[in-house]
Amino acid sequence: VQLVESGGGSVQPGGSLRLSCAVSGYTYSSYSMGWFRQVSGKEREGVATIRSDGGANYADSVKGRFTISQDSATNTLYLQMNKLKPEDTAVYYCAAAQGTYLGLGYNWWRRIGDWGQGTQVTVSS
Repeated sequence: VQLVESGGGSVQPGGSLRLSCAVSGYTYSSYSMGWFRQVSGKEREGVATIRSDGGANYADSVKGRFTISQDSATNTLYLQMNKLKPEDTAVYYCAAAQGTYLGLGYNWWRRIGDWGQGTQVTVSS
C-alpha cells in the first residue's frame, strides 16, 4: 500500500488549496480515508474523513471551509481547502484503513491506518 500526497504550498489568508492523495495497492471493498494535520510539537489531529459509501466527517475547525472527496476511478483522495487561515498551517497527511470508521481520533488511525509522507501547507501574509 502506498499513499502519496501532493498540492501543498504557501497561500495568503483567505486563499484556497487542493490537496491530493494518490493511493495504490488498496483492494478493500469497504474502507475509510482521511486527512490529518500536524504542527511541530503538537499531536497529529484529524481534519476530515470519508468512507467508501461517501459518508464524511469534519473537524469543527474546518466545517464549511474544507471539503473531502474521493475519485474511485483514479484511487485519489482530495481535500479542497477554502478560506484558509494562518492556524491551518501544518503538515497534512492522508491515511487509509479497512472498514467504515469515520472518527477523527488520531490514536485509532495511527494503529490501524496506512499513511502518506505528508505535504506542507503554509498560510501567511
